[in-house]
Amino acid sequence: MKQDKNIPYKVYLTEEELPKAWYNVRADMKNKPAPLLNPGTGKPLKAEELSPIFCDELIKQELDDDTAYIEIPQEIRDCYKMFRPSPLVRAYFLEEALGTPAKIYYKFEGNNTSGSHKLNSAMAQAYYAKKQGLKGVTTETGAGQWGTALSMACSFFGLDCKVYMVKVSYEQKPFRREVMRTYGASVTPSPSTETEIGKKILAEFPGTTGSLGCAISEAVEAATKQEGYRYVLGSVLNQVLLHQSIIGLEAKAAFDKLGVKPDIIIGCAGGGSNLGGLISPFMGEKLRGEADYRIIAVEPASCPSLTRGKFAYDFCDTGKVCPLAKMYTLGSGFIPAPNHAGGLRYHGMSSILSQLYHDGYMEATSVCQTDVFKAAEQFARVEGILPAPESSHAIKAAIDEALKCKETGEEKTILFGLTGTGYFDMVAYEKFHNGEMTDYIPTDEELAASLAGLPAVAE
Repeated sequence: MKQDKNIPYKVYLTEEELPKAWYNVRADMKNKPAPLLNPGTGKPLKAEELSPIFCDELIKQELDDDTAYIEIPQEIRDCYKMFRPSPLVRAYFLEEALGTPAKIYYKFEGNNTSGSHKLNSAMAQAYYAKKQGLKGVTTETGAGQWGTALSMACSFFGLDCKVYMVKVSYEQKPFRREVMRTYGASVTPSPSTETEIGKKILAEFPGTTGSLGCAISEAVEAATKQEGYRYVLGSVLNQVLLHQSIIGLEAKAAFDKLGVKPDIIIGCAGGGSNLGGLISPFMGEKLRGEADYRIIAVEPASCPSLTRGKFAYDFCDTGKVCPLAKMYTLGSGFIPAPNHAGGLRYHGMSSILSQLYHDGYMEATSVCQTDVFKAAEQFARVEGILPAPESSHAIKAAIDEALKCKETGEEKTILFGLTGTGYFDMVAYEKFHNGEMTDYIPTDEELAASLAGLPAVAE
């Protein structure tokens, strides 16, 4: 390894340097994300209409478009100390393997039992639920990282936790399910026969492997039918991107310590939590005209909401009981192929990221599953970390950009988000190594059929 003597392999912030406030990128957006709409009236939702679903303090954060910095309560900061700061790592070994002049960094969020960045928001949401005096919370999970993180947070704060896990992931990742149960959560494969919406989806789509949209519908129904419960979400919502800004704030502070600025920032994109969290402070500088960055969202070709979706109001869930959000969407009825990046199978994209993409502040690309696992394997062999399939989308794009630098001789500095580890994803790695993994890309006709079901909304 040819290490730059001025740049250490890993950079950690000290406890005193850890962020004390989350950054709300909406405050610096000229075009704010469009408001959530009541599906019954078509009118912007008011706080009191959201109170049966979400915790009160989280509703305030969800609707706040103007406050740039929101203080992190001391109790949450104390929880963060269990697994933060996370390291900013210089990928010297990957650079050497690629023979690139590019300088590659990654922000690693896998240093906790949940194995991902999801704990950043789970701790916050569980704290606010406990502070409100609730009995418990319900949620959905795709690959299982969010469900695992929330079960840990609920255990810490003494809350009941009910998780609806997308059926294909429930079957592919039994050990992640068992981690959730170890922390006291109950886990149900979705769609299920436990809820009216689950029964309806099963009747309409017999044998379906499920989707995040299905699981969201069930979790919301379960929360609203139980006294003392609220629904919490691990991605997409404004409040979640706010909590995840801790990733980008730490990354930027670490770069500032090094006296380095990234040229390209890359994150995988499903619902938007990790990408939004990673890019937020950098995007803020871009919005204010203080700096410029090339920001790339990477999504699976099997669920390409940004690259092939439509920017429109749509239901956030398959059962059509949740609010309408304006976002890049494939249609709430879209059920993607059962790819192994379970956390990137949501039909829509965060309203914040959708608006930023629509306004040209970031770009997007889609990649095929087998190419993603080739990149994951290459990274694992030289950097010593087995990456999650979701994170490996960002790895694939980072490698591609580094190889472009090799062709041109440009010394670009690349930052990507390594959202978590892949130790619960060995079924996927096994299929890849056995040559059983396939690439499925939805046809234009399939997407058109799904998009035809978008609600009619007067804007």
